[in-house]
Amino acid sequence: MTEPAAVKNKNILLIDDVLTTGATSSEAAGALKEAGANIVFVLTLAN
Repeated sequence: MTEPAAVKNKNILLIDDVLTTGATSSEAAGALKEAGANIVFVLTLAN
């Protein structure tokens, strides 16, 4: 992440159109948490 301050101590909502294995959402959430995000939620529209 090039701007960790943009997510530090913030709650983030990731929106994914289709969740298959969850690997992409998991990796994205992990990167955001590593950059300092407080909570990362994932909303999926289809499974």
